[in-house]
Amino acid sequence: MSKRDYYEVLEIGRGVKDEEIKKAYRKLAIKYHPDKNPGDRDAEEKFKEAAEAYEILRDPEKRNLYDRYGYEGLRGSGFKGFTGFEDIFSSFGDIFEDFFGFGTRGRRESLRRGDDLRYDFSVSFLEAAFGKEAEIEVERPEECENCKGSGAKHGTNPVQCPVCRGRGQVIRSQGFFSISTTCYQCNGEGTIIKDPCKECHGRGRVNRFKKLSVKIPRGIESGSRLRLRGEGAKGIKGGSAGDLYVVIHVEPHSFFERNGNDIICQVPLSFSQAALSGEIDVPTLEGSKKLNIPAGTQTNEIFKFKGQGFYYLNENRRGDQLIQVIIKTPTNISKRQEELLRELAEISDENVNHKHKSFFKRLKDLT
Repeated sequence: MSKRDYYEVLEIGRGVKDEEIKKAYRKLAIKYHPDKNPGDRDAEEKFKEAAEAYEILRDPEKRNLYDRYGYEGLRGSGFKGFTGFEDIFSSFGDIFEDFFGFGTRGRRESLRRGDDLRYDFSVSFLEAAFGKEAEIEVERPEECENCKGSGAKHGTNPVQCPVCRGRGQVIRSQGFFSISTTCYQCNGEGTIIKDPCKECHGRGRVNRFKKLSVKIPRGIESGSRLRLRGEGAKGIKGGSAGDLYVVIHVEPHSFFERNGNDIICQVPLSFSQAALSGEIDVPTLEGSKKLNIPAGTQTNEIFKFKGQGFYYLNENRRGDQLIQVIIKTPTNISKRQEELLRELAEISDENVNHKHKSFFKRLKDLT
């Protein structure tokens, strides 16, 4: 792809003065700056193109070469254009400070969003079923009130880093290449603190506890995360706050077990209840409810209370309650009870002799 004429890029004539070149570039840099056009590739390319044109035309020697020989004349100067924003911001730190009121790279990185935080919260089985309003207390980093987040002792201010001169980056040239790295003195901040604040020890933030109200929705499951926007760690030097994620842990129930939005429970039945039919009381999430047991009910048979389970999340419908009956064999029976059971066995033509044949003996008799 061929390059456009640098004067055409900056929308100026060839005979303009240096101040006019700077003014033209300032206009385009503000218009196509990446902060004003996030994700716009066309604006990004125009921003780089304008920066390259300004780099040549602001330098009397390079401008003279370009005016006389065009792009070919620049090859001997070592200029190969900009590969990314890092080169542009590093090269034009001073002018960007004039244009936008901050030292580009160091300032851009100092405005950092606060960290997201996690808070683990346990709820009971019934609280998960029907929801609740809960209050939690979270420890999180907040701006130091003593130094207003600067990290410097009251009455003092951070000073410009003498190594990177406020850019946050150190540039080292090796032949035709320039390598930009984070400043080792200020860690990319662009400033250093000579007299740290005694309360935050130069961090600009201190940990404080804050009480927050959390709405636990009905039907929530264990492992679900509730997001509280802006309730995480506070941002650094004006950056936005992070979010708080409340991770829910549902405690098990002694009687009910959850399966999706249904709940399952086991209810014991006596031999006579299963055989003769009857009505029993069954616990539910909202108290006791009657269940009719038909005659001849078998163990592990399932009955259902429709709509007595968990709510579907963010819906007004519920799952079911499943009741599994377990028939209990009577133990420690009295002599009279034994007589009645034997009488029932004889009527039913069941063999209940005291001397039982072994399983393998009975199997042999059948063959």
